[in-house]
Amino acid sequence: MTRVLHGGGKKYMPHTDAELGEMLRAVGVSDVEELFDRAVPPALRLGRALEVPPALDEMSLRGHLRELAGQNADPARAVSFVGAGFYVHPAPASVDTIVRRGEFFTAYTPYQPEVAQGTLQAIFEFQSMVARLMGLEVANASMYDGASATAEAALMAMRVTGREKVVLSAALHPYYRDTIATYLDGGHGRLEAAAFDAASGATDAAALAGALDAQTAAVVVQSPNYLGVIEALPGLAAAAHDRGALFIVAVPEALSLAMLRAPGACGADIATGEGMAFGIGPQYGGPALGLFGCSSKHVRAMPGRLCGETVDAEGRRGYVLTLSTREQHIRRGKATSNICTNEALIALAANMYLSLMGKEGLREVATQCLQKTAYLRGKLQATHSVELPFSGPVYNELVVRTPFAATEILKDLEHEKILGGIPLGPFYEGHDRDFLVAVTELHTREHIDHFVAALSAAIARETR
Repeated sequence: MTRVLHGGGKKYMPHTDAELGEMLRAVGVSDVEELFDRAVPPALRLGRALEVPPALDEMSLRGHLRELAGQNADPARAVSFVGAGFYVHPAPASVDTIVRRGEFFTAYTPYQPEVAQGTLQAIFEFQSMVARLMGLEVANASMYDGASATAEAALMAMRVTGREKVVLSAALHPYYRDTIATYLDGGHGRLEAAAFDAASGATDAAALAGALDAQTAAVVVQSPNYLGVIEALPGLAAAAHDRGALFIVAVPEALSLAMLRAPGACGADIATGEGMAFGIGPQYGGPALGLFGCSSKHVRAMPGRLCGETVDAEGRRGYVLTLSTREQHIRRGKATSNICTNEALIALAANMYLSLMGKEGLREVATQCLQKTAYLRGKLQATHSVELPFSGPVYNELVVRTPFAATEILKDLEHEKILGGIPLGPFYEGHDRDFLVAVTELHTREHIDHFVAALSAAIARETR
């Protein structure tokens, strides 16, 4: 039966008028419009029909889409140095082949182990590899992305400690900071920032220690941080633990885990990250994959799904969701998290990537990122037309300071088919001339040389 709702759009629902009226009376409204008025403020509603053209038949629609696609610039001609939490790493073709198999195409959580052994095994193997990379005893599944996983970690720390304050490094990704603030909005906790050192770009240990008190539930630090600098994690962890707080490490560039010391080995109680680098890649912003690991003593406070290995009545190996009931996922008041979607398909892609690459492959990719970034750093230092404002060690990302506004320089680079990076001005006061540059194994020596030459030329043009 067709229902015409506000705005002129048509929705097809299987309910009779009587059923619809009964549901509306149960929630105490007279019609669907009144229901929307309660939930959506009038200022946020369109108030008119959408101005869209009429529907096309399939052949006409395909032609229209081809015409629109023809207006796009050829992305193959542009070289991207954009990172800031979303890094382009190639994946073996077999990853895409495997995740396209029909038996994996479901977002439903595998509550019934007797019919979901394949999915459960994939989740178990994913957790095992993430835990090993994080250097922690337990890892979960079904985190949405790195930002929300880090926010969930902050909430978990508050549950574990019974405290309400979370201290964030100012060098934590701005979007991660905003996400944590959103999760804690409404009086669920309070945040305090600890500045980064102006010389090194690392979290200021003294500022962080000064922000800690008896109500601090957690300290959240990113490494490599948003400025590209590798943090000295053990000292920061010790400061947090001295005040009884949990230490949380966020790793938006997950491939750095193949090169740098694991967060767990540096004192992290909880480690989170973005798994997009593991065979997924940024595709118009997603899909993303949140990584989450913790020490075993806190496992019952951990959000998300946890798959365990067991044996059946005949002694055969099997896999089940464990340490939480199904009700935990649907009873909002008692749940450790309100995550409802199962991220198993994206986790499967990461699982396949990690399995195919192995320890040696991951180390090779990480080594290339490190070496190519060092080459870029040396080339930039030799130009004398830019500054590298932070002296701290970096992995695959660094901040470049130009004599002019970074946004203008980046626009000039676009004319050379170069996506030069992310300006820092919108996120940090006084850094309008700074931008963040990322390098991965995809960048060749020619790419880097062209970038440095184009950057020098752009600055020369602005100088004239």
